[in-house]
Amino acid sequence: MIKFADSESSFDDANFVIYGYPFEGTACFRKGTALAPDKVREESYNFETYLLELGIDLCDLSIHDQGNLLIKDNQIENETLLEDSVRKIINKDGKKFPIGIGGEHSMTPPIVRAIKEKHSDLSVVIIDAHLDFRKEYEGNSRSHATTTYQLVEMLGKDNVYPIGIRSASKEEIQRAEQIGFDFGRDIDSINGPVYLSLDMDAIDPAYAPAVGTPEPFGLKPLEVIKIIDSLSSKIVGFDCVETCPPLDNGNTSSLAARIIRHVIGTNV
Repeated sequence: MIKFADSESSFDDANFVIYGYPFEGTACFRKGTALAPDKVREESYNFETYLLELGIDLCDLSIHDQGNLLIKDNQIENETLLEDSVRKIINKDGKKFPIGIGGEHSMTPPIVRAIKEKHSDLSVVIIDAHLDFRKEYEGNSRSHATTTYQLVEMLGKDNVYPIGIRSASKEEIQRAEQIGFDFGRDIDSINGPVYLSLDMDAIDPAYAPAVGTPEPFGLKPLEVIKIIDSLSSKIVGFDCVETCPPLDNGNTSSLAARIIRHVIGTNV
């Protein structure tokens, strides 16, 4: 198995632990996100170990890649495995920072369930093109189209902060209005720990065309970097989801890998 570049430390010694979740069971448009964990790892070898923008060399950090979770056909079993895996990472010595590579965005709620056990005042920032505020989609309440709704149910409407939203159904907007969920709030108001989830479709398809559900008029990569920088002292975990390698010439997977490296560098 190919490991993420510069992840040379053992699990016990690592401050950063990377894992892959190659699941796309609720993908509703393009298929192929299950291939992203390995492809993003492959692209990570393109870069210098030194992060010029941060003045940090990843060779000086303790990073471990524990590989992909062994996915089955049963989504509930997969999510239980994912939640337990993240729980083991964050409870090992109290110092490990979990980094998940999807796969699709349905992975985020089980991760947050595990992290919330350690951080009761947790907030979640979701960088995403889609509001994902359906109660269910195609009969599945765990669909990637329900991610934000699940998180609001779990954490409360004041602790979930979507950024980059430019697509939602009429029903989703009405549901948000009914419960008073303001998805345009300023993240500067967050005081406690933050879990950060990046759906690559938040980025304009001019920069990241190979995603499960592309949406024009998105963020620029440097705008995403600025968001990460603004939250760096608060982030306690991260996932990067919805890269779809079969539709890529390498640039979307490469961008995902570079953003993951930046997240590591900002959380030293």
